[in-house]
Amino acid sequence: MPRKKTSAPASQATSPHGSDDEKTEHVPAGDGQPVDESPADETPVNKSPVDKTPATVGVGASAGGLEAFSQLLRALPEKIEFAIVLVQHLAPQHESSLASLLASFTKIPVLQLSENEWVQANRVYVIPPNRGLILRSGMLVLQPRPTDRTQYTPIDIFFDSLASDLKADAIGVVLSGTASDGVQGIHAIKAAGGTVLVQDPGTAQHDGMPRSALATGKVDYELSPAEIAEALIRLVRDRPPHTIVPRVAGDQMVLEAPQREQIFTLLQAASGVDFRQYKLPTIQRRIQRRMALHKVVSVDQYLQYLRDYPAEANNLYSDILIHVTRFFREPASFAVLAEEVFPSVLQDRDKDAPLRIWVPACSTGEEPYSVAITLMESCQGHSHNMTVQIFATDISETAIEQARAGLYPESIAADLSPERLDEFFTKVDGHYRINKSIRDQCVFARQDLTSDPPFSRLDLIVCRNVLIYLGQPVQSRLMSVFHYALKPTGYLMLGSAETTGSQDELFAVANKRHRVYRKKQRDTSAGVLFSAPYDRRPTSRDQRAAPEPRPSPSQVDVNRIVLERYAPPGVVVDEELRILQFRGQTGRFLEPAAGDASLNLLKMCREGLMHGLRTAIHEAKENETPIRREGLRVRQGNNEVLQVTIEVTPLRVASGGRNYLIVFLDAKPLAVAPAKPQRAAGKGEDQAVAEETQAEIERLQNELIASRGYLQSIIQDVEATNEELQSANEEVLSSNEELQSTNEELDTAREELQSTNEELNTLNEELHGRNDELARINSDLINLLNGVQVAIVFVDNHLRIRRFTPMAEKVLNLIPGDIGRPIGQIKPNLNCPDLERWIWQVVDTVSVEYHDVQDLAGREFSLTIRPYKSIDNRIEGAVLILLDVDETRQHEHTAREFRELSEAILGTVREPLVVLDGNLRVKRVNPAFCRMFGVSREETENQLLAELGDNQWNIPRLSELLQTVLASNKSFELFEVEHDFPGIGGKRMRLNARRIAATNGREPLILLAMEEAGETG
Repeated sequence: MPRKKTSAPASQATSPHGSDDEKTEHVPAGDGQPVDESPADETPVNKSPVDKTPATVGVGASAGGLEAFSQLLRALPEKIEFAIVLVQHLAPQHESSLASLLASFTKIPVLQLSENEWVQANRVYVIPPNRGLILRSGMLVLQPRPTDRTQYTPIDIFFDSLASDLKADAIGVVLSGTASDGVQGIHAIKAAGGTVLVQDPGTAQHDGMPRSALATGKVDYELSPAEIAEALIRLVRDRPPHTIVPRVAGDQMVLEAPQREQIFTLLQAASGVDFRQYKLPTIQRRIQRRMALHKVVSVDQYLQYLRDYPAEANNLYSDILIHVTRFFREPASFAVLAEEVFPSVLQDRDKDAPLRIWVPACSTGEEPYSVAITLMESCQGHSHNMTVQIFATDISETAIEQARAGLYPESIAADLSPERLDEFFTKVDGHYRINKSIRDQCVFARQDLTSDPPFSRLDLIVCRNVLIYLGQPVQSRLMSVFHYALKPTGYLMLGSAETTGSQDELFAVANKRHRVYRKKQRDTSAGVLFSAPYDRRPTSRDQRAAPEPRPSPSQVDVNRIVLERYAPPGVVVDEELRILQFRGQTGRFLEPAAGDASLNLLKMCREGLMHGLRTAIHEAKENETPIRREGLRVRQGNNEVLQVTIEVTPLRVASGGRNYLIVFLDAKPLAVAPAKPQRAAGKGEDQAVAEETQAEIERLQNELIASRGYLQSIIQDVEATNEELQSANEEVLSSNEELQSTNEELDTAREELQSTNEELNTLNEELHGRNDELARINSDLINLLNGVQVAIVFVDNHLRIRRFTPMAEKVLNLIPGDIGRPIGQIKPNLNCPDLERWIWQVVDTVSVEYHDVQDLAGREFSLTIRPYKSIDNRIEGAVLILLDVDETRQHEHTAREFRELSEAILGTVREPLVVLDGNLRVKRVNPAFCRMFGVSREETENQLLAELGDNQWNIPRLSELLQTVLASNKSFELFEVEHDFPGIGGKRMRLNARRIAATNGREPLILLAMEEAGETG
């Protein structure tokens, strides 16, 4: 198999994820095919006229396909061993002349299907307009075109049926065209083990369909149309007896750990990227795809292929990094940046401080440029000029080079408004180049997100749809890296399917729907691991930004001593009640809970403290004032009970949230009376016990009342929240339905416009072909009129001259400038005042007029006026034909003189003469023949020579000689004939024969002369 072009298409990327089509790739042959809805009477029920369906090649084309397919046909021999089925996007309301146009490029029969037909080799079948086509059991079955508003993809439909019917023998070809029709069909063909050939985009008029096909990664050959013809001949001739069917996506490909390690090692050696940290299913699907492309059935064979062909490692690497990106992908996310994030980071900002943004996995640059455009639009209201630094990184050097160039195809107009195109882009040679004002804000660099150190002091990180393709440990580590890289007020935006995961304590949710998070105050620098050392020394800008000088060492020591000896114990918690800081000795009130380690305050509370602490914090949140709770009893590990007072004080933090300081005060142990025997208890002691019991009951009742109040408040909050959520959910559902409906309508309208555009392109190509054919016909007509030595004039319904022959130019005194002028305004060289009336009469009555006219010199002409009829039998003028009567009479006189001369010669010659036609039938005899043999002209002429008299001239040798005279124009002389003729006796004759040349299209004749050689004895 020849080496294929393996360069990644323009849409190929840098995020190690797969598209949706991967979930169904490698469908097994016969499964997952479209349901056939053709009428039952179209199903072939009789057996094919051939024992086996011949090799069948499906060719899909759209705009520009006529030229490409004609080049393919020219390169094929006069006879081929396979059939070709051309499925082209045709305008449904117009008749197609595609078959007749293609027939001029090949001697292979080209047929436009009008009914179901069995496939035969050495045929080219063309789909008719407004019909669908499938292959079923070796028969081409026509189907009605769908009437719904979905985009019509006839190439996908036929390719699917081709794969289902021919399995591994299916061959699909994609030629020039727009959009992506054929992509799904390619998946079906490759799943069945077939072969796919695609036109080299560089040779195509429209490269949309070829590039879409190449992006599937399932193309076997990328060639020019002429090279495709050669490859088809070779493929059919050298077809193996068995084709390996690729493994389907549902199969669990066995990838052992040693094999996986070897593949990762080869990949890392080729690309420098360690894919061990990526999710295995993604890598496995890519390996499976490459194995199917090369028809390799085992991982060991593919490993050997990787070692034998080092370029395959690069191809696998490119296949893993498939790219899906565009400008303003998920526009609502950019709206959140413009409306919420950028106003926040720009608020109260030092005019000298640069705005720093990091966009990891930026691919070919669409996303960072979109962020830059959104930022510029958001900053239009700011009076000062601000320095913006957008760091865009990616693992692919190729993608980074494209991003740096900032040059994009015209198709980006579908994702950008006309206003943004005009303001931020410049049109250059059919492309759009990003303006310098946006380009200068972006710095592009290659970076491996999983190993290279990050940027720092960032205001925003936009990392979308990358984390879901990485393993969980890498995701957790990257969350710490992002937290470390952001400023205290920085924001993080993730993809719609991504969250902060187990590191949610590092970020607060700013916009849940669009995955926008705000950094929390945590010190994670010690836990952040980088592959390379990273300098975290503060810059001069950091030093200038410090609000106040640090306290002196002596002040720090004094504060520490005072806090340790005299300050009550306490903790600082955030809004989620996670402990941020311990103050003093808190062991009597808090202890680690059993199980997974946790710093949640309520989980660490000792027995008796949770209820009061929770209610106090709740009230502090509600009222935003310090709350005090007294008389809380905390049970210690030795059954000792402490009575404690707590205070909860709300604290404001720089990020805008709330923290809470919880202080434990007046912790006093409760005295427990020693147990005494009941019989020793006196009346006073019973009264003390009863009072103590009553106090405990009152305390418990108060605690129960507080708990009920707290529970009721919680229930009310939950109910209110549920109502709000239900209302919001209903609004979201309604909005989602409206948006979904609008999106479906827009998609349908776009698909219809795209389909109509393709059909118009195809129709335009046919019209070009028809114009060429009309030009040839017009040339033939001009040559015919120029060669006819007859005066002919064409006039339209208004008697304006349309065309005339050179002879008419002489006879009627016309010039080329007279074309388009009414014939009544011209003074022809004819004495014919009623010419216009005669022409009108012919046009009105649809009859033919004959008139004898003379020119000004007295020369006579015969004028014939006939109605001019179009192809659809409409009268569109008249045709004037002038025949020179004098010239005709002269020709007739000359012919008459020639006939009279011939008659005189025949009557004067004394030897018998006979004139024979090509069948040796007597045309004329002279008087000498009649006298010699005693016969009359009437009984001799129009008779076969062999049947004259009593068949005396039925001489085989004579007949043979006469036929030779006719065929080779050779004469003979002195051929002797002896015979006993009735009435004259026996005679010996000498015969001489010569052919008379044909004139005016008549057949040649033979002149047979006789002379008497003597009488026979």
